[in-house]
This record gives sequence, C-alpha cells and structure tokens, in this order.
Amino acid sequence: MTPGAAAEPPAEENFADLLRRTREGDRAAFAELFSRRRARLLRIVHFRLDKRIAGRVDVDDILQESYLAAEQRIDSFEGDAPEGFFIWLRLVVGQTMIDIHRRHVAAQSRDVRREYRERKSPGGDTSQMLHLSSFLPGDFTTPSSLMNRADRSDRLAVAIEGLSGVDQEMLALRHYEELTNGEVAVQLGLSEQAASVRYVRALGRLRKELVSRYGPDAEQML
Repeated sequence: MTPGAAAEPPAEENFADLLRRTREGDRAAFAELFSRRRARLLRIVHFRLDKRIAGRVDVDDILQESYLAAEQRIDSFEGDAPEGFFIWLRLVVGQTMIDIHRRHVAAQSRDVRREYRERKSPGGDTSQMLHLSSFLPGDFTTPSSLMNRADRSDRLAVAIEGLSGVDQEMLALRHYEELTNGEVAVQLGLSEQAASVRYVRALGRLRKELVSRYGPDAEQML
C-alpha cells in the first residue's frame, strides 16, 4: 500500500459562491454545502459513535442535529477553503455526538453503561479496530496472502491495537474517514508535508507490528 489513502478531490464547483451566499443567510446554499459532505460525515458518525448508545440513537438524527447546529454557528467558520469547511463541519458533528452521548449516558436514569459491560465479550470490544482494519487495502493475489478476509481483518485489528493512539488516529483519519492529506493537515494543525510524514510513519509501525506478530509474510496484508 502506497501513501495517500484518499485521493485529493478536484476543485469543488461553486464552493466560493455557495459559501458567500450561506454567509448572507441563504439556507438553500448551506443545505447544498452540507449535502455534498453528508456521506463522508455519515461515515464518521458510524465510526465514532460510542457503542454504548449505538442502539439508542439514529445516525440520521445525529446528522440532522449536526446540520441545525452548523447552520446556527456558520458565523464561527472563518475560512474560505473546502478542506477547512469540511473539518469545521466534522468538528460540529463531533461536538453534537458528545452532547448526545451526555444525554444518553450521563443524564438518563437507566444505566446503559452496565448494559454495555454485560454485552461485551470477555476479550474486550475491538469493533472499532475491526472497522478500521476492513478499510486497509491489501494484496490477496499471492499464495502467501491467500487468507480469508475475516482472518486478515482480525489480524490487522490486533496489530492496530498495538499501535499508539496517535498512529491509530492517523490511520482512522486517512482510511476510515477518508480525509485527504490536506484535510488531515488542517485537522491536526500540521503542514501537508508533516501530515504525510506522520501517515507514512504510522504505516511503517503497523507493518512492523504485523511482522512482529505474524511473521514476514504478514507485511503483504498491507
């Protein structure tokens, strides 16, 4: 797998005009800007949603609440680039999810935390890493890598759990959320070159973790 998990998107048509109209109070323009990013934001909600409340809230409702919050707070977005606007929307979605989590876990009288512990498997909850591992492309064409997809995903999930939180987050941003290198740079406050270097290093450490656990052929899983 080569660096650059998500291809840089083409210049967004009419973004500047839609943003200007949004700032002037055109709700239809904001709806269009949000709609263009809805599928990507939905992926983020699916990946980031606390599993303790996943069965209690609808992801579409989370996006709708995020939409309303972003519409009300559009004046707080000070940038003028599509990458920055997406990262700003991602932040609003994240804050909305925190608010929803508080309502369902901290404020409700029913102890969903106890329910979650009862549902967890003895080996712990690795569902998030399994989600991520399934989005890391691999080579299934050589004899040494002919394992079924479930086994590969399980092994990748174990290896990812052996990485630092920083490396896990970098891989999640690039491969599950499918942020471009430029968007990751904005999100982490880095230059694009520094973001690229950090991503390559995370991949390198994942390869080492795979080889350490499963032998030299395991590197072909990436």
